[in-house]
Amino acid sequence: MQAFDFGLLKITPFSVLDILLLAIIIYQLYNLIRGTIAANIFIGLTLIYILYFIVPEEKMPLLAGILKKVADVGIIAVIVLFQQEIRRFLLLVGKNASLQRNKAWWQYFFGKAQIEKDNYARIKPIIDACKSLKQTRTGALIVFAKYYDEQFYQNSCEVIEAKISKRLLESIFQKNSPLHDGAVVIAENKIKSASCILPLTEKTDLPTQFGLRHRAGIGVTEANDATAIIVSEETGEISYAKQGRVKMNISFAELEKLLNKDF
Repeated sequence: MQAFDFGLLKITPFSVLDILLLAIIIYQLYNLIRGTIAANIFIGLTLIYILYFIVPEEKMPLLAGILKKVADVGIIAVIVLFQQEIRRFLLLVGKNASLQRNKAWWQYFFGKAQIEKDNYARIKPIIDACKSLKQTRTGALIVFAKYYDEQFYQNSCEVIEAKISKRLLESIFQKNSPLHDGAVVIAENKIKSASCILPLTEKTDLPTQFGLRHRAGIGVTEANDATAIIVSEETGEISYAKQGRVKMNISFAELEKLLNKDF
C-alpha cells in the first residue's frame, strides 16, 4: 500500500484506519457515559493522571507517591468503576456484529414484506394496550429485552411466561393488580415476567417531572441491551427509552415505527 511521507510524519492507509477506529471507539464510549455520573468519574480520573505527570516527585514526594499508587492500579480502577459502561459497550458491539447479520439473513430468505407482516402481528397487542393505558392514564413500564438475563430479571420479578396480549398487559397494570408495581419484561416473543424492580438511572439532567417509573425505564436501557415504553400515570404521555436516552410524548405512529425497528 502507498504511504505518504510528510517530513518526520509518515502516513499509511493503516495509520488512517487506526485513527478512524480509535475515534469511533472514543465516540461510542462518550455516548455511553454522556450525562451520567460516570462522566464525572472519568473527569476525576483524568485530573488525577494529569497531576501524576506534572507533580515534581523531588519537591512533593508524599503527593507524588499517592498519585503513583493510583496510576499503578489504573486499569483495574477503570474496570471496577466503569463495569456497567464496559458491559453496555460490549453488548453494543455484539449486537451490531450478530443481530444485524441475522436480520439480513432473515430478509434474504423470507423477504422484507413477510418480516414486516410478522412484526406488526407481534407489536399490535402492545400498541393497543398502550392506547388503552394512555386513555385511562394507567402508569406502565414495558421493557423489551434483546437478551433475557434470568439472573438480572428473575431475582426481583414474578415469572409469567405468557403469550403477549392486550388484555393481559392491561390487567397487569391495573391499580388493583398485585403485579402493577414494577415493570413487565418482554423477550423471545413472550411476556417473561412482571412486577420487576429495575435499577434507576444515575443521570442528573432529567426533567423534573420524571418519577421512579421513568428513571427505571432509562436505567434498564443503560445496564442492558433493552428498550422500554413508559406510560405516565399523571398525564398518560408515552415515552420511549433506548441506550439511556428517552423520547417524550411520542405518537402511536412513532411508537409503531420504533418497535418495528427495535423489537
